[in-house]
Amino acid sequence: MELDLFGSPAAEANGVATDAPAASAPPVTPVSTNAAATTTAAADTNLTTSPGSGPRRAPAPGERVIMLDGHALYYRFKRSSRRTIGFMIDESGLAVTAPRWVTIADVEAAVVEKKRWIFSKIAEFRERAARRVIPRVTWVDGATLPYLGHTLTVRLGGRAGAAQYDIHTHTLWLDLPPQAAPEQMRDRVQGWLQQEARKLFTTRLEVYGERLGVRYTALGLSSATTRWGSCSADGRIRLNWRLIHFPLGVIDYVVAHELAHLKEMNHGPRFWQAVASIFPEFEAARDTLKSHAPEWLPEF
Repeated sequence: MELDLFGSPAAEANGVATDAPAASAPPVTPVSTNAAATTTAAADTNLTTSPGSGPRRAPAPGERVIMLDGHALYYRFKRSSRRTIGFMIDESGLAVTAPRWVTIADVEAAVVEKKRWIFSKIAEFRERAARRVIPRVTWVDGATLPYLGHTLTVRLGGRAGAAQYDIHTHTLWLDLPPQAAPEQMRDRVQGWLQQEARKLFTTRLEVYGERLGVRYTALGLSSATTRWGSCSADGRIRLNWRLIHFPLGVIDYVVAHELAHLKEMNHGPRFWQAVASIFPEFEAARDTLKSHAPEWLPEF
């Protein structure tokens, strides 16, 4: 199960999510389409003004469009085993997840009910996207990038063998010549960061797993642009290796968050109690991640 760090389990880490109740049992007979909205399949996840009688874009499988107050709202749609209708908004638009037995008419009615929240969050993401500045690393001798909350300086001309990190000066020495190509530097640094991330994540999972009394079955690294971590029901945990840019406290929060899902595969009160029991200061770390989506980190 993919898990949002800040909302419902259906949402992704840098998105926002909410739920709507679904009917308590599968309907016996089909229900007609809600008169307040018109839906078809659609190709995009954008909110567009459509002064005519319907959406301007052709439908595509797997997505839908609903007309709301003269706007064509395109959204991704899928079925799941969850009990409620879930809404998640990220930089790519709206995604709706519904129980398999809920009718499209009920889904549409829920979208209409949540339209103020949906419009508000889409506007927020558009504003954030307009302000976004993606830092780029210039791969030359002396290049800098964040590492465990510090500024890491990359130097060429290190001793032969593996890359060497000076913890006192926060300098990473690469055994590359001064004329090394930028691609060589980038690949070497990325490999080193991923190696360090795996070692550190493994250590922190052991520490917090023991505190919580749970054991994970496998650790995988991801480079997703939409989530910091995930946990499956069989105990497999995936962590975004880009967390290595952040201070240890932020990493520990994500570790504690995913381990807590081994007790509670949801984001209910008992889940947050489990997180707080092993990482009481989680709120500050969570706020840090809210303002630093994965795709806003230095570009490799």
